[in-house]
Amino acid sequence: MNGTDYYYPAAALGIAFAAKVPALWHGWRNPLVRSVCALILMASAGFFFAAPPTITVVNRVTGIPNISAPLVYAILCAFSCACLVLLVNWRGGPTERIRRTIRVWIAGYSVVIVALFVLFALADAPEERLRDLDTYYATTPYIREMILVYLAGHTVAAVMVTALCWRWSRKVTRWLRAGLVVLVVGFLLNLGFGIAKFIAVIARWTGGNLDIWSTSIAPPVASAGALLTTVGFLLPLMAPRLSETWHAWRAYRWLGPLWRELRATSSGSTVPLRLSRWSSLDLRVTHREAAIYDMLLVLAPYFDTTARVRAYDAALERGKSAEDAEVIAVAAMVAATLHAGLRREPHPKETASDASLPDLDASLPGLSAAIGSGRRHLARVSRAFATSPVVAAARRQATGPEGLSV
Repeated sequence: MNGTDYYYPAAALGIAFAAKVPALWHGWRNPLVRSVCALILMASAGFFFAAPPTITVVNRVTGIPNISAPLVYAILCAFSCACLVLLVNWRGGPTERIRRTIRVWIAGYSVVIVALFVLFALADAPEERLRDLDTYYATTPYIREMILVYLAGHTVAAVMVTALCWRWSRKVTRWLRAGLVVLVVGFLLNLGFGIAKFIAVIARWTGGNLDIWSTSIAPPVASAGALLTTVGFLLPLMAPRLSETWHAWRAYRWLGPLWRELRATSSGSTVPLRLSRWSSLDLRVTHREAAIYDMLLVLAPYFDTTARVRAYDAALERGKSAEDAEVIAVAAMVAATLHAGLRREPHPKETASDASLPDLDASLPGLSAAIGSGRRHLARVSRAFATSPVVAAARRQATGPEGLSV
């Protein structure tokens, strides 16, 4: 792996951390927010400082050959600790138990990190090794122990998180389950990284040479594991919001045809609220939905229920399900009503007493069908309004010689 193989994921994780900074600033007291940010930061730092070019620069700047080794090991141990802390906060439970468990993990890995630097300070490793320090100094006093401490801490975290996530994933569903499954895969890869390192180091102890396990196999496995681990933790936290945003955008787009048609034929009884260009997507969807409801209320007394029945039968004949046929039928009813010229302005000589008023009670079933069960139903009606050939046929029939009139 070259420098870019490390810097690309480091940059991606750095961007993710920058995106979380506002949440960290406003929610510093939230342990879950702090844990997520610590995890992302440690993952990004691990990739950055493990890159061979960075290792060279750190060694040169400090003037200490191989000082990057305990630094990178410490960052990866901090990443392992952040994973465990986030998992504890994620699962929840009694506050005191959570705090006690977190203190134990932080204290344990703090000891490991201090031990890494103490053992390195006691060792003699004058020759700089950018890629194979683990195997080159595998039999060197104190460096040998430093490597063992690091691999032990890394392996413990991998085993613990894998076991916990697998058991937990069998009790939950949806995004949380997906995130836990990704975590299991990610930490299995982390465990594979530790095993590959152990194989190479033990081979050196016994006089063999399996350095390829440490220099060629372990790094890409660790990179994939770190990325999957970060994704696994972020997936249940961010995916629901992304899913909500996607559904809101789809609803906004689907509501467009019906909203534009009703607004174009509005007699002015409904005045649309002007939104700022900075208005949120949720506000825009709510505004569009409310405007459609208001205009349907005005149009409801004139609904062409006959067109609705014809469209329902036509949709069933085309192989649509009963639910889809009902949506198409409602869209056809609205389209036929609009295109039959039912919303004409009254003649100037007409008065409220001699105008022919529609039966308001008779309009309630059609209005109820149009409004349906909420935003999703209305969005589907609008989409059918613009795309269904059955609705197009209802428009043509309404504007023909046999169309309804007032």
